[in-house]
Amino acid sequence: MDSEINIISIKNLMKVYKGGVDVVALDNIDLNIKAGEFLAIVGPSGSGKSTLLNMIGLLDTPTSGQIMLKGFDVTKISPNERAKLRNKELGFVFQYHHLIPEFTALENVMMPMLIAGENKADSKERSKALLEDVGLGDRLNNKPNQLSGGQNQRVAVARALVNRPSVVIGDELTGNLDTKSSNRIYDLLRDLNRKINQTFILVTHDMVMAEKTDRILRIVDGKIVCELKKKGDTFVTSESCDLGEDDGKIKKA
Repeated sequence: MDSEINIISIKNLMKVYKGGVDVVALDNIDLNIKAGEFLAIVGPSGSGKSTLLNMIGLLDTPTSGQIMLKGFDVTKISPNERAKLRNKELGFVFQYHHLIPEFTALENVMMPMLIAGENKADSKERSKALLEDVGLGDRLNNKPNQLSGGQNQRVAVARALVNRPSVVIGDELTGNLDTKSSNRIYDLLRDLNRKINQTFILVTHDMVMAEKTDRILRIVDGKIVCELKKKGDTFVTSESCDLGEDDGKIKKA
């Protein structure tokens, strides 16, 4: 897909949780994400960043507004259609890898292809190639309890990519890892982003990790209050942008 095309377009997105007191989790969000972007979403706990990710990932439905995925409005489709679209167009990596403990690394990566109806031989071939790409070609037959936390996350990355999704979504995917393992995972994602033009949308609390991406969105109280774009080794933003905590790599445009 042409990198100038918006793979995701969001307009007037609202999410309100009803109760004794209504909670506005997302407040009139407008956002365009281009194919091949390497994007981070940051913000304090309860700011709405994971809610936004769940909307993009078709794991939840908005109260109002529109989400377009590859030009198709996904806000009004049925639950079954959402599930099919998730399996075909979206890959997920969460804070905990969610691998099936009884399965080997290879079998875990094959699973989404088999669910999609692909034949076993093709599933095995593609899954093996992906595990080699993430540096686990010698761990194909290891089960999750025989791998380190960082290795299990690499298996999860391979699994997220196996159906060749348009977008890979990561929610605090290095939250359980040490700094060295976290850096390896983010370097791997960056390499895959550049190698195959894979679109990544990552939610993180860690600004050090966020600064490895090309664009950072800061969400506060359900609103995008800040957009930072990388130029060289620094991030540039406008004078009106609320940065929250100061960061030495961020400059005013």
